[in-house]
Amino acid sequence: MKGTEALALAILRSADRCYAVPGYPVSELAASAGAAITVNEKVALEYALGDSLSGRRAAVVVKHVGLNACADPLVHATAQGLRAGVVVVVGDDVRPVASDVTQDSRYYGEIARVPVLEPDGETIGPAIVAAFEASETFSRVAIVRVTPALLDADVPEPPLSPRSDREGSLADPALTMAGRALASDRRTAAMFAWSRSSPLNRFSGGEHRAVTVYPPPADPDVLALTLEIGRPFLREHRLLTPPDPAGEPERFSSRGYCRTFCRDCPFHPAFEILRERSMRAACDAGCAILAMNLPYRVGIATYGLGSSVAVAATGPGVALTGDYALLHSGLNALIDVYERKLPLLCIVLANARMGMTGGHPVPDILRYIAWADPVVCAADDTAALRRVLVPPQGGPRTVVIEGACPEGGIHETVAYRDL
Repeated sequence: MKGTEALALAILRSADRCYAVPGYPVSELAASAGAAITVNEKVALEYALGDSLSGRRAAVVVKHVGLNACADPLVHATAQGLRAGVVVVVGDDVRPVASDVTQDSRYYGEIARVPVLEPDGETIGPAIVAAFEASETFSRVAIVRVTPALLDADVPEPPLSPRSDREGSLADPALTMAGRALASDRRTAAMFAWSRSSPLNRFSGGEHRAVTVYPPPADPDVLALTLEIGRPFLREHRLLTPPDPAGEPERFSSRGYCRTFCRDCPFHPAFEILRERSMRAACDAGCAILAMNLPYRVGIATYGLGSSVAVAATGPGVALTGDYALLHSGLNALIDVYERKLPLLCIVLANARMGMTGGHPVPDILRYIAWADPVVCAADDTAALRRVLVPPQGGPRTVVIEGACPEGGIHETVAYRDL
């Protein structure tokens, strides 16, 4: 069979869901894997991360330039963590044949600190299995890089291997951001041993074939002789050493305080209702991220600015976003969610400002989402909030809560305590 067919079969065996944005050289692969076509690659990865929160493995199929659109949630997931495995299969048009630019996607391993695998014809199936297991072991996305030479080659049928799902983990909510970064570095260090010990690599009998291409899978002198497709990535990274994180990850309890909303934040009633009703949400970057902290703790995870809509649609069902986050990059996801009629309660905190970056003004969000027929209510209208802040039933629903931030208000720093 052709490499494309073998790769699609391996994806179908290991993943519960698959998303894609077609493009050479992976259009046929996306079709063969039965991938759902999304509005863009970032939304595809966010859907996959939402599936992960729900315990479903998910694959994302993109071409090399499409991986660029995934960068924000890809990097955020390394610190935030995940539950079920998420694998991005990226096709590099190395010549290029049908692309504006060439790109070597292996470099995203270094940028996002994620495992990268590059199978040959004999290791397509085992590489997909290993990628999902690595994603769950290290609680981050894994990348599988393929090229037209592999996709067009005649390869053996991948061996049928039983799934061995593992349980990834989200970042400990008791850790500070600095603590999460240190904990993530520890897992990154463990990735180096994983790559070195992988049975997929072959460095004996005159063979020099690396499959786990990031982190470096062998000694520097061995990698210097390994043939590569594209740039000399292995040779450039052969001297790379694992991080050496020192000390214990910082916790809110040891630091003694955490940040929360401004004392006079107009959205306190909405957060209180969500907490009372035990409604958990995917949070956006911006002020919404503070809902993950005390005293509310209604947020489950955050994967970057504009990410909460798609993550929530396949995850917890409730998105907590700001008007700027929605304008920044959440609108594409909202369009896609409405097209698919996915169950989602999208809560937009409309304060007409960038609350985390200096209070810069934001355009009126209602002009851009009128097509979604949003419900609009005032932040201090508790009766209305109780009517509209309910778990999603059926398709999507958008609630815009309008409130004015207090002049000169700043996020509070409060003494940490466990609830």
